Amino acid sequence: MDALEVIYTRRSIRKFLPEEVGREEIEELLRAAMAAPSAGNAQPWLFLVITDKAQLARIPSIHPYAAMCTEAAAAVLVCGNPQVERYAGYWPLDCAAATQNFLLAARAGDLGTVWCGVYPQAERVRAFREMFAVPEMVIPFALVALGRPGQPFAPRDRYDAARVYWEKWQPEPEVRRKQASGSM
Repeated sequence: MDALEVIYTRRSIRKFLPEEVGREEIEELLRAAMAAPSAGNAQPWLFLVITDKAQLARIPSIHPYAAMCTEAAAAVLVCGNPQVERYAGYWPLDCAAATQNFLLAARAGDLGTVWCGVYPQAERVRAFREMFAVPEMVIPFALVALGRPGQPFAPRDRYDAARVYWEKWQPEPEVRRKQASGSM
């Protein structure tokens, strides 16, 4: 599968088959995550892999959109350590790039994922920190549920020309949509 097919067919998978995902497979996804760009090459990311079924079952009690964790083979808590960043404030961008790489690598390996946001929701950050004994200087950023997909992958074209500007800023997208459709 080429890179564009991976990108176009990646989607949030919220239903998983009751099959395991091997440690080697997870390590390969983490390797891809750590290949992401980061500001000043600081690589402020840290990853907590959760495979214990009892722990996975507890996650929905602290995250309102993580019910699928009860079916997932694993979840990965992507965290950031602002103390190692070289340019203040860039750790969330770095962690987002690492999370996206993880998602794309999973799709390339026919694994399903869903990105559940944690940061900047203070209550979620606190709850994950407490549940998994995350040190105070480390900030839980995102939770990725992972497993064998129980839903199909399908390409979707989300390109929207009204959201693209060329050379200079133009009228708002609603106006441009009307112009493009000829209804003005």
